[in-house]
Amino acid sequence: MPSRADTDSFDAFYATHYAPLAAQVAVYLGDRAEGEDVTQEAFCRAWRHWPQLAGGANPAGWVSTVAYRLAASRWRRLRTALRHRQRTRPQSVPPPDADHLDLSLDLSAALRTLPDAQRRAVVLHYLADLPVDEIAARERVPIGTVKSWLHRARTRLAAELTEEHREGASSDPR
Repeated sequence: MPSRADTDSFDAFYATHYAPLAAQVAVYLGDRAEGEDVTQEAFCRAWRHWPQLAGGANPAGWVSTVAYRLAASRWRRLRTALRHRQRTRPQSVPPPDADHLDLSLDLSAALRTLPDAQRRAVVLHYLADLPVDEIAARERVPIGTVKSWLHRARTRLAAELTEEHREGASSDPR
């Protein structure tokens, strides 16, 4: 049975770190509910190891790493299932184009096209406001690698979003 001090310290840790991490993971996965589920699982794992984590140097980093690894695993499973479904079902007629596309949906879709490391760097830098050097430390890569990931991600996102915008504009009957 955990001690009262362990419970109190974990409760404070959870209250401080859950919401920002859940938001980051939700953007990473492109689904709020999935992001919350994955983050909750990471915190459940942290609770099981809390006496060791609480005495460590960076329990927030540990939970973040676990959450991102769980998210990457879930994302790969979902992507594999989607590919399988697309191969096994007959082609359907695409739905009619919407007049106005929601930018957040476009951005989520564009983020999902990025390689895992680039997507993680974008989420950590632009949504979690982490500096490049801190992302490099978390990912255990040189600072230049993170800068490269961010540059490539911005370039790819710009192309994806511009392409979607052009496609939307060309289908506009005005």
